[in-house]
Amino acid sequence: MQIYDELVARGLIAQVTDESEIKELINNGKAVFYIGFDPTADSLHVGHFMALCLMKRLQMAGNRPIALLGGGTGMVGDPSGRTDMRKMLTKEDIDHNIECFKKQMSRFIEFGDDKALMLNNADWLLDLNYVDVLREVGACFSVNNMLRAECYKQRMEKGLSFLEFNYMIMQSYDFYHLYKEYGCNMQFGGDDQWSNMLGGTELIRKKLGKDAYAMTITLLLNSEGKKMGKTASGAVWLDPNKTSPYEFYQYWRNVDDKDVLKCIRMLTFLPLEEIDTMSDWEGSKLNEAKDILAYELTSLVHGEEEAKKAQTASKALFGGVADAANMPSTLLSDEDFKDGKIDILDVLVKTGITKSRGEGRRLVQQGGVTADDVKVTDIGLSFTDEQLKTKPVIIKKGKKVFHKIYTE
Repeated sequence: MQIYDELVARGLIAQVTDESEIKELINNGKAVFYIGFDPTADSLHVGHFMALCLMKRLQMAGNRPIALLGGGTGMVGDPSGRTDMRKMLTKEDIDHNIECFKKQMSRFIEFGDDKALMLNNADWLLDLNYVDVLREVGACFSVNNMLRAECYKQRMEKGLSFLEFNYMIMQSYDFYHLYKEYGCNMQFGGDDQWSNMLGGTELIRKKLGKDAYAMTITLLLNSEGKKMGKTASGAVWLDPNKTSPYEFYQYWRNVDDKDVLKCIRMLTFLPLEEIDTMSDWEGSKLNEAKDILAYELTSLVHGEEEAKKAQTASKALFGGVADAANMPSTLLSDEDFKDGKIDILDVLVKTGITKSRGEGRRLVQQGGVTADDVKVTDIGLSFTDEQLKTKPVIIKKGKKVFHKIYTE
């Protein structure tokens, strides 16, 4: 099976501009393609991970990826998929986030001579003269067509700033620049990027008289149509300091039964023939598939050693014995205790299980918290400094182990 057919079989392709040409290019290793990553945080997350996996698959098939870091576009912010304006980041924040991205990307993609390129669009966007841009590319964009784009339509009710309105032009200019300077003939991105990507192909056609192509990746949605990669406490990050390998493993181990095989197809590198044998798995066998999914993804992101630790802890948990050695831990300091005690609501906030005491109170009242496998019913429950020095306490939210708490 050639790479394009494999992407189709894995359910990864959403929209393409010219299927026959794209198929020809990537099947024969002739695609020089880019995916953009705006540095909106100091870590990549699960949504980025899916794009990185696609880059890796295509690189393995002989194509050349360009990872484009949005040092320029990040100064504006992409309105796609949002109902409000993104928080404006300082240049210092953007530069810091880019350095974090570089380290994480290098775990997935081979960069170097004749391999993948890593570029920063700040290198050309920030030096552009506004009037020159208007004269060079402004006439190539129809405002009427731009306003019909899905990324803008959903913002019209609350208001679309002129700042964000320029984002499509900036992203299109990136494709135009990469085509001229690096022979980049394709752009890949999330399905919510379709309008912006078409803007780039049109700009190349109008300015250079050349054909370039775009393909969007299916968004990773659960069976309810909601984006995956989110938890009650926030995004699932690739940085182990923001989402530990254990928590990362547990996220995938606890996906809904309806989503597990889809995730295995879209995100792992297991052969399709092997995945097809799982299609009729039920009950305990389906749980085995979840373990396979969680192990494969944790190994890709954090390495085999961390994946094995997380797997051991998870199997102990589901076997009824919590393995505290490999689960996330929170060391409490003297400042965390008041009169030698810390209550359960402060514990939930301190460990990051909840964002506030109010959220923690609701969680306890709904029966969603246990301490050492005993359901917490009293929001006034507290733990003493001496108690936690003697023995750590395991805090669970629902069926998931989140943290052990202890002090020294």
